[in-house]
Amino acid sequence: MIGLELSWLLRNRLTWLAILLTTLSPLAGLTVYRPLFSNSESSYVTTMQGMYVANPALAAGVLGAVIFALLTVWSLDRIRRGGMEALTHAAASPLTMAAARLGALFLVSALAQAFTMLAWLPWTVSRLGVIFDQESYLFQYLVFMYGSIPLAVLFAAAVYQMIGRADLSLSLFAAFATLSLTVWRGNWQLCWLNPCVWTVSDDFSNYRILWSAAYMRGTWLAALTGFWMFSCLCVRRYGKGAIGSLLCNIRRIYQPLFAAALLVCAVVLYVGQPFLDHSSPEINYDFLFPQEYLETVTCSGRYAQVRPDPKTGRVYGRACFQLHSTLAQEQNVRFLINPGYEITSVQASGKEIPFMVESEQEMNEKAFVVTLPADPDMELAIEYGGYPREWNLASDSQGALEISNVYMSLENDCLSPSPYDIGYQGETLPGVMDLILPGHMTPVLFGAGTTRLLQENGDGTKTWRMEQEGYHMIVYAGDYIRQEIPVETAGIIVHFYYSRRHEPIMEALDAAEMVRETIEFCTEHIGPLSFYGDGVFNLIERRSDGGGYAGDGASIANELDFTMQNLSNNAKGGSFAQVTIHELVHQWWGLGNMFDPMDMDSAWSAEGLTCYTTYRMVKELYGQREAKTSFVDAWQEAVDDYYKSFYVRHPEYLSALPEKYQKQIAGSLRWIRQYNEMPLKIRKAEELVGGQEAMDEILAGLFGRELNPEYPYLTYEEFLEACHLTEEDLNLE
Repeated sequence: MIGLELSWLLRNRLTWLAILLTTLSPLAGLTVYRPLFSNSESSYVTTMQGMYVANPALAAGVLGAVIFALLTVWSLDRIRRGGMEALTHAAASPLTMAAARLGALFLVSALAQAFTMLAWLPWTVSRLGVIFDQESYLFQYLVFMYGSIPLAVLFAAAVYQMIGRADLSLSLFAAFATLSLTVWRGNWQLCWLNPCVWTVSDDFSNYRILWSAAYMRGTWLAALTGFWMFSCLCVRRYGKGAIGSLLCNIRRIYQPLFAAALLVCAVVLYVGQPFLDHSSPEINYDFLFPQEYLETVTCSGRYAQVRPDPKTGRVYGRACFQLHSTLAQEQNVRFLINPGYEITSVQASGKEIPFMVESEQEMNEKAFVVTLPADPDMELAIEYGGYPREWNLASDSQGALEISNVYMSLENDCLSPSPYDIGYQGETLPGVMDLILPGHMTPVLFGAGTTRLLQENGDGTKTWRMEQEGYHMIVYAGDYIRQEIPVETAGIIVHFYYSRRHEPIMEALDAAEMVRETIEFCTEHIGPLSFYGDGVFNLIERRSDGGGYAGDGASIANELDFTMQNLSNNAKGGSFAQVTIHELVHQWWGLGNMFDPMDMDSAWSAEGLTCYTTYRMVKELYGQREAKTSFVDAWQEAVDDYYKSFYVRHPEYLSALPEKYQKQIAGSLRWIRQYNEMPLKIRKAEELVGGQEAMDEILAGLFGRELNPEYPYLTYEEFLEACHLTEEDLNLE
């Protein structure tokens, strides 16, 4: 039966038109539909994999689903159009015919998918060059693109079998698709057509987001297969309507039972998803710190042995705490751990003791209570393991807790549990962790601490020993290259860690020299970073999953900063080297509590000071002419066009537009103000305050100012006050 249906489909021109359109559909991801996050408002900037693989695959998933829904309804409607229903039902049962047609449509869709992947492979290889990864290409197209097409076929076929009309079937499919693109867009489990993919990585792996999208579509596959099986009961028989046919077909009890089982399975998959926690939707900042620490229990040291499993993405470990108690009776203490982990055993000095896991979850943490014995000194050992869950408030930007054979991100309680209400016995707490990794991976400890290879194991893994004070550690692991960069002006040695996949680009940029020169310039003109550490500063490239951050002796560099798309962003500089400087200057203007993240519409942002500082550095390194051409002239041209803009001169017309277009236009105008108008104003302020040295003194004072804990952000008013200027003084018109 399937062979006959497939043969009929392949002899039809409309089938080949559908295959051709599906093959061409990735073009939309290069032009009009680019769902991945851009780290720049001035131009579309994402990773190379995102630009040339993920976006085309996601767009092809949307268009391919629509194309095959149309093909499905047209194919099923041909028998009704030809008046052949009675003959086909006499030749085979309706269920057999429905299954054969569905199978044939699936085979045609698989053929279209194969053509698409083969057709786009040479072009993708040429665009990605050394960072092309065959496995990533294959999985992204299968999950992001093909994952939606069978769902569209199932839904369209099921609806048509229930109502028997092509026009209503296509209308219901359009509504189903529209729900995914609009109302369900922020719910990663419901947006079956357009999975929530925030970004994909060039230099590291994307397994977690791929598993998440595949899980979501597997859930829908179970639900829609059950829906389709139920719809088969409504196939018209013996001249009866939908209800009469249902009563006739339902006599085969196994069919409705199987359909119900699939629907129940979909509900179980939906409720039991392993990727996100169940934290309260309200952020409870009081949960971060206990109201008071126990006075009767202190900790003098901790040790953990942690073994991430790159094949399953799970983590297993044993954490030990040296505790001292002054209370001669049992007492309860609380610990925090990632909500995805299970506590398998708790022992005090080798003896099992009771514990209870609390049901509430807050801010991607769950607590468990341990009943300590009345011993004055003990070693508390906790065994745990599981698949780490991400915070549900970030459901539309998953992928941070990647654990694979290529890259691992292990942060805080995802590494090991930590006491919640137990203080240190002394002023500091020594901590030791043994981390067992695949032999080809290098761990990087974020912050002050030491890392050394402890031993090589017989199974091809290596054990690394890390020492750092406190209850928490943050570790990134991958195939890292480390460059040591001495910076004499700052009196530090920078350890620059970046992915081996990115080595050709980093070498072509001479990134190490850019790091040295930027740190020297900014340290001299603005001031030293507060997180330099004790003589060693780690600058770590991390998988793209958000902005950077810094701590004691370390700072994060987002891989988006070093993509070819970003390095070609003219708003940040006229050359790759200048854009690299721009991104490094963000270590001074942009990390931590420098600018209010909620004030997104203001021209005053990290970009203005970063662009100005980059201009100053380029002027010192390459001369006045290069700085004027690459920055001042480009800024002035953009600002002149901005002031001539119709919506700038007539803002009342902007407010009259639909909200969607208001946001698009306001966003394009905002980046001009942030990247062009504001650095021009700062340069004008430089002239008014007496030159570069005077401006350096002002910026150094603002950078090193004493923070107001209630509002620690640097405001435009503070800048103007430090310059003794008013807003009118800096008008450019």
